[in-house]
Amino acid sequence: MAEEAQIYRELMRFKPEDLTPNGWAIRAGVSRTVWADMRRHGNPSRRTLEKLLAAAGSSLAEFEALRLEGDRSGGKSAIKGVEDTRASAWSQARLPSLPLVGTDFAGEWPAPGSGIALVEVRPGEIIERLPRPVSMAGDPRAYAITIVAKSMWPRFRPGRRVAVSPRASVAIGDDVLLSLRSGGLAVIGELVERANHSAELRQFNPDRTFSIDGAEIRSIHKIVGDLI
Repeated sequence: MAEEAQIYRELMRFKPEDLTPNGWAIRAGVSRTVWADMRRHGNPSRRTLEKLLAAAGSSLAEFEALRLEGDRSGGKSAIKGVEDTRASAWSQARLPSLPLVGTDFAGEWPAPGSGIALVEVRPGEIIERLPRPVSMAGDPRAYAITIVAKSMWPRFRPGRRVAVSPRASVAIGDDVLLSLRSGGLAVIGELVERANHSAELRQFNPDRTFSIDGAEIRSIHKIVGDLI
């Protein structure tokens, strides 16, 4: 098993006794992708920490106090490289902003009655500009979208904003935005299989696993995690 990040180990001091680590993340509304990334790499946003600590009946101030205590005692910072204002992964002012592009529900794919949510993504329509994660500093094409359907509930609820990276490599089990060749339309799901240029995805509400032929695929971008 890969070594767990320092910040993950520090957070475990606050985990509710009646929950597993994954159960804690679910209660806090933190996606599996963000949770796994934090566990491996230790780069959560301040908002993610706030949600986790609130679900544990604690606060970011209390967590940061633990970090300061560790600093005074010569230990490593519990908030390494992200939450520390000296090296914040989400709030560095010099990073360019992340564009939130227009997104709307567009029906069902491939036809009404399938239950598979279809969304329209409009890259040319910038709704807002959001703080850019430092992990996306080298990805000039990164952007954010708003989840507009219930198809990925409970992983992503409608109204949630998520960061999308065209540059990040995509692996089985990742959440992805698969853009179709037909005019700005896309589907969102967990990548189940990818072979012979086709892709198999799963959505959760309703639970559907479906395949899309390679001839219909324009691009597959990784959903890196929650922004709110």
